[in-house]
Amino acid sequence: QLQLVESGGGLVQPGGSLRLSCAASGFTLDNYAIGWFRQAPGKEREGVSCITSGDGSIYYTKSVKGRFTISRDNAKNTVYLQMNSLKPEDTAVYFCAADIGYCSGYVSGDPLYEYDYWGQGTQVTVSS
Repeated sequence: QLQLVESGGGLVQPGGSLRLSCAASGFTLDNYAIGWFRQAPGKEREGVSCITSGDGSIYYTKSVKGRFTISRDNAKNTVYLQMNSLKPEDTAVYFCAADIGYCSGYVSGDPLYEYDYWGQGTQVTVSS
């Protein structure tokens, strides 16, 4: 079965850290760009970060720059999102998505862009 599986979400206090994982099953991530997205209740889905295949170009949305770090480990077929200095406004369900090659969909911001694979999401709650 071809799928992406996110893990690592949870409840954390403001200022805390979490590391999300996006693991591929049934296919290899080497040729895919991986984007992280989040959706809070009542809000539209938001692109958080993306890393391309090949040269590993990286993108972040402005609100997470300097706090979040995306990385990939092709040997483990996994992409990570290290989240530090978490804020209550980071609370959302976080999803990862695979897009062949480049972060075209992420960069375009097109909510209808068709990614090749989506994960099921992992809840991140930042609260005291």
